[in-house]
Amino acid sequence: MPRRILLISLALMATSPVFADNWPAWRGLRNDGTTAEKNSFPLRWSASENIAWKTEIPGVGHSSPVVWGDYLFLTTCIIDGARGERALICTNRADGAIRWQRTVLAGPLEKKHKLNSYASSTPTTDGKRVWVTFFDPPHIRVVCYDFDGKEIWRKTPGTFTSVHGFCSSPILFENLLIVNCDQDSSAACLLALDKETGEERWRTERPNHTRSYCVPLIVDVAGKKQMVLSGSKCVASYDPRTGEQNWIIQGPTEQYVASMIYNSGVLFMTAGFPEHHVLAIDPAGRGDVTATSILWRSTKATSYVPSPVAQHGLFFLISDDGIASCFEPKTGQRHWMERLGKHHSASLVAANDYVYFLDDDGTTFVLKADDKFEVVAKNMLKEGCYASPALSDGQIFIRGAKHLYCVGRKN
Repeated sequence: MPRRILLISLALMATSPVFADNWPAWRGLRNDGTTAEKNSFPLRWSASENIAWKTEIPGVGHSSPVVWGDYLFLTTCIIDGARGERALICTNRADGAIRWQRTVLAGPLEKKHKLNSYASSTPTTDGKRVWVTFFDPPHIRVVCYDFDGKEIWRKTPGTFTSVHGFCSSPILFENLLIVNCDQDSSAACLLALDKETGEERWRTERPNHTRSYCVPLIVDVAGKKQMVLSGSKCVASYDPRTGEQNWIIQGPTEQYVASMIYNSGVLFMTAGFPEHHVLAIDPAGRGDVTATSILWRSTKATSYVPSPVAQHGLFFLISDDGIASCFEPKTGQRHWMERLGKHHSASLVAANDYVYFLDDDGTTFVLKADDKFEVVAKNMLKEGCYASPALSDGQIFIRGAKHLYCVGRKN
C-alpha cells in the first residue's frame, strides 16, 4: 500500500467513532442491561452538570426510553380524573425535542399497585417500526407504528386480569413480537405475533395462572435458543420460535417482576413475594428440573422489582430497600454486600468497567464492576426516578418523574 494511502487510512481509523449500540428494547439490545460498545460513558453528573439536554415529558410513566439512531421513544399516561390518555412519544436524540406524540388509546384507569404506573411497558423497535403494549380494560392492546408516527396495525390478543395493574414490555425475536401475558386468569399465556402484520404465530398457556411482570430473556445456551423467564409461580424455558416448553422449575415463590440474566453458563433470577429468593440455574435440563438444576440459592438481600446485571463475569444485584451485592456465578459466593439508596425500582445497567445503580430519589451510584466494593461516584438529579436507564453511543438516558435527561456529551 502506498505510504500516502496508508497514512490516510490510519487517520480515518483514528477519527472514526467507536461502535455504538442502539438500545432498542427493555434493558437494551440483549434485554440484559449491558452494552457491548466501548465508548466511555459518563461517570459523574448532577442536575446541572454534564447534562446534554433535559426535556419535560407530559404525563407520567415508569417505562424506559428506547433508542435507535437519532430517535428516542417512550410511553406515558396523561391522567384526567378517572381516565387516562396512553401515548407514545418520539423525541429527537440531538436535543430532546419532541418530534411527535400519538394517543394509543384513551379510557378508564385500571386498579394498580401504588408502585406501578399506567405506562410501565417499555416499547421496542427494529429501526423501522416501534411496538407498544397498553391495557385498555379489560383488553390488552398491541400497536405498531412507523418512525413518522403512522399506525401500521393494532391487535387485541386477549383480556387481562390483575389487581396490580399492567406491565408487559414486548421483545423482538427474528420476525416475531413476543409478549408475556401472565395474569390471574385462565387467559394467562405467552404469545408471539408476526411483527409485520400482527397475526398470531403461536400461543402457549402458562401454568398456575398468576400475574407476573417479567420480560423474557432469549439466549443461546445448552446448544439451542432458549427463552427464559420467571413468573406464575415457576421459572421456565421455551423455544422462542414455537413456544414449546423446554424445562420448568416449580416455585420458588408467587410474585415476580425482575428479568433474568445469563453469564458464565449460569442463569440468574431474583424474586419476590411473599418469599424472597435468588436462584442460580443450570439451563441444560429437560422437563421438570426442580430437583436437579438449581446450582445454589440465597434468601438474603434479594430483589423483587429491580433486575440484576452481569459484568466481568460477576452478578450484581440491588434489593428494593437498597442493599447491593456481588455474586460469583458458579459458586454463589457473595463477594460484598453494602447499602446504597433508600429504595430502588430501576434495574441495573452496565458499561465497560462500571455498574449503574439508580435509586427512586434520582441518585445514581456508579460502582466498579469488581469483586471489591468501590463507589466511583454518587450523582444526584434531585428528581424521582422509577424507570431503568438506557445506554447508547456514550450517553445515558434517564427518565425522571417529569423529565427525560440525556447525560453526557452533546451529540
